[in-house]
Amino acid sequence: MAKVTVEPGICGFLTTIEAGMEGRRDVKLAIETKCPNLAPLKEELTVVDGRNECFARLGESQIYQVSQKYCKHAACPVPSAIHKAVEVACQMALPKDVHMTISK
Repeated sequence: MAKVTVEPGICGFLTTIEAGMEGRRDVKLAIETKCPNLAPLKEELTVVDGRNECFARLGESQIYQVSQKYCKHAACPVPSAIHKAVEVACQMALPKDVHMTISK
């Protein structure tokens, strides 16, 4: 089981993603978000094919295709975080934090 917590920045809409293997390729997702735009992801992204998601090109995965319907901000880190959770659940990546430091 992988768990990713996203503190996305100025919007403040905390999101948590839990991903766990279910069978050989399926990854079961549990997404909780305070973002009203991304709330439908909880219902639409419940299971993904982990192998397909891990090897998809940017923007061509099921995660990004579904996210495009709801995500109103191109820089939103939530779709990427869902991918990271899937990678860890599939043992295609080790769990390691990702950081962005933004300054002006």
